[in-house]
Amino acid sequence: MDVRSTLSYLYWLFCQFELITCSYLMEPWEKILFYSFNLAMLGLLLYTTYVCVAFHASSAFQLLCSFLANPRENPLAVVK
Repeated sequence: MDVRSTLSYLYWLFCQFELITCSYLMEPWEKILFYSFNLAMLGLLLYTTYVCVAFHASSAFQLLCSFLANPRENPLAVVK
């Protein structure tokens, strides 16, 4: 893929974002606040997703290992 076409596509996406959010109507200081808030929220969302997915994957892996290692001692076998 050509670098120029990639940059052109990214610029097109940015223009679409500005049109959808109507941020092209904002003053420069408003844009800075708006983009800063959006980037902060995106960063928090990505961090939270990373932490939660890692925690749930670790818990699921430990549960799976306990089921495979001791099939007679797992709590579900006692219920059945």
